[in-house]
Amino acid sequence: MVNVSIVGAGQTKFGRHPDYDLRELFSLAANDAIEEAGISPKDVEAAFIGNLSADRFNNQCHIAPLMVDFAGMAGIPATKCEAACASSATALRAAILAIESGQHDVVMAAGVEKMSDQPTPSVIETLAMAADQTFEAALGITFPGIFAVLAVAHMHKHGTTREQIASVAVKNHANAVHNPLAQYQKEITIEKVLSSRMVAWPLGLFDCSPISDGAAAVVLVRTKDARKYTDAPVKIIASTQASDTMNLCARDDLTTLNAARTAGQKAYKQAKLEPRDIDFAEVHDCFTIAEIIATEDLGFFKPGEGGPAVEEGRTQIGAEKPISTSGGLKAKGHPVGATGVSQLRELYLQLRNEAGKRQVPDADVGLAHNVGGTGATCAIHIAQRW
Repeated sequence: MVNVSIVGAGQTKFGRHPDYDLRELFSLAANDAIEEAGISPKDVEAAFIGNLSADRFNNQCHIAPLMVDFAGMAGIPATKCEAACASSATALRAAILAIESGQHDVVMAAGVEKMSDQPTPSVIETLAMAADQTFEAALGITFPGIFAVLAVAHMHKHGTTREQIASVAVKNHANAVHNPLAQYQKEITIEKVLSSRMVAWPLGLFDCSPISDGAAAVVLVRTKDARKYTDAPVKIIASTQASDTMNLCARDDLTTLNAARTAGQKAYKQAKLEPRDIDFAEVHDCFTIAEIIATEDLGFFKPGEGGPAVEEGRTQIGAEKPISTSGGLKAKGHPVGATGVSQLRELYLQLRNEAGKRQVPDADVGLAHNVGGTGATCAIHIAQRW
């Protein structure tokens, strides 16, 4: 098992932040995590920061030292990690390994993205860089188009319906109503999802995660030292990562993400757990179909059962397997570089019984599933109350 715990977590509100720049967003999240851990910025020995593309979104490269300097941590080793939408989950893994290697005792893992500085077409073009440029992006397909292909394949193979896919958006918006940091705190209906403007059939506007700004951060220490910082630390008991071919044409099955299945199996083995032992999960619902595929890849439901499960309410808070209690990427928001660590913050709150009206009853073990691009990367983390 991993021997690292979270002792502090912070996050900005996700959404559009015209009055904040990249470093200010990072500092807000980082300082909240530091304050909650009961330390000062000078106590942090290293930082790993997830970010997809500040060079494109904000005309700024070399962001890691810039971020830590502004947040009062100048001088420490600071490293940017990029793995598309899984950037901050890979930053988290790097931070965990830095502690387990013996190099550092107190490390920050964070993520930040400010996407709204650019017009929507530019954002779409930048996001498409996380797909295969030669065989996909250069030929005109966008991320909604790629996930629409996955949706059609799932519908064809398993009989998944548009109503089942739309149920993901309805459920996640209902969860986000109780998340004060979510981008969209408003319930929607199946009818609203199905009647929304078509983006790439069968995915409409309300099947897609939004353009978002935001940051999230956690402070990590060795588990044996965690209670020196807080009475309620959260143990990370598994941290895994896997990859797959980027080009969809080279994949054997478009209804599953091999990287997610592999990383998930490794995580269960590392934590000595089974899918049935997971009380709740934050999964990478960049598009509604992605949540259905994720719940099957993680072994929560058999292939083809993810659609009926969400439609029947089995993934709601208080039900069999609560999924994306934060509102998920769909409603909480998806500042891509910050998403992975924000999932860990939700696990942290749930396992400390601090999630308010979206609290999962008797939550003891949570899982975070963060996908990069169209599934070429997946990082899985499992955390436990102690």
